[in-house]
Amino acid sequence: MKPKTTLLLLILLLMISCTNNQKKNITNDEKSGYFDYSNSDDQITGGIKMIPVETPKGTFNVYTKRMGNNPKMRVLLLHGGPGGTHEEFGNFDGYLPNEEIEYIYYDQLDSYYSDKPNDSTLWTTEHFVEEVEQVRIALNLNKDNFYLLGQSWGGILAMEYALKYQDNLKGLIISNMMASAPAYTNYAYEVLGPQMNPDVFKEIMDMEAHEDFNNPRYSELLMNHYYTQHIVRMPLEKWPKSINLMFEHLNPAIYVFMQGHSEFGMTGNASLKDWDVSDRLKEIKVPTLIIGAKYDTMDPKYLEWMATEVQIGRSVTTNGSHCSQFDDPETYFNGLIKFIKEVDSGEFK
Repeated sequence: MKPKTTLLLLILLLMISCTNNQKKNITNDEKSGYFDYSNSDDQITGGIKMIPVETPKGTFNVYTKRMGNNPKMRVLLLHGGPGGTHEEFGNFDGYLPNEEIEYIYYDQLDSYYSDKPNDSTLWTTEHFVEEVEQVRIALNLNKDNFYLLGQSWGGILAMEYALKYQDNLKGLIISNMMASAPAYTNYAYEVLGPQMNPDVFKEIMDMEAHEDFNNPRYSELLMNHYYTQHIVRMPLEKWPKSINLMFEHLNPAIYVFMQGHSEFGMTGNASLKDWDVSDRLKEIKVPTLIIGAKYDTMDPKYLEWMATEVQIGRSVTTNGSHCSQFDDPETYFNGLIKFIKEVDSGEFK
């Protein structure tokens, strides 16, 4: 019996070995190249590229960081502000890699991780559109793979880019931004403000009337009564670290110049206060996703209307606020991923 037992054990070991080798071969054959940077010039930097951008005031470098590889689905992220940072997209790491969608963080000129010439003559939509175009060329993005996602001010920039360069796009995503600054301002003052505690709203308006924007009380009231309702719907102590970093790194000079001091729309001398492309949305012919939110600083009904104005559009309304990638990520990312994949497969209608 002993020799037979030994033989059976040998046969069993050989079978296990063959099975393991088959599993290894399957794993090697099916291994995704999504996170393989080995043949890339940005491997040593972990995907970071400082891209030179030519301007009338000289050449400056802007920060980009590529996440993953997918030659068919590449999303360039345009942050808000103006003067914000790519950190507002911090939780994209938790959703897009699993779908093997490549995405690229990018800090616009005069934002935290990029060069800061601090020259207000460059703080125009025209400059930033050309900056995006130079970044696109440097990253080899094209109409076969290039999705542009702009959130808040980044949505303004995305719309402006599409109106000039949409032939370079595969898909456009406008997140949490109306096509009219005056309409946004009216919504803030006429709808959102009156929803607040009347005493709090009156105190804020009194400080705005006296341009007392540096008063700590102004920020305190906004943070506790407005931001926690319409920016990220969470108590401040539960705000995601990446959002807090974005606020810490915000460039106030460019923000005030273009957006203005007030958080109730664009007022005063803000350079964007009269910006309006609502009548030009019909010119956008690339597949377009409009993302709004029930508690956003932007009118969700207006955003749904925008999707009917572009030639091929869809709207998604989350149950979150201005940064609903954090306070309703399920709806936000399901809608975003579905859009990108349907456009890629040709199924988007």
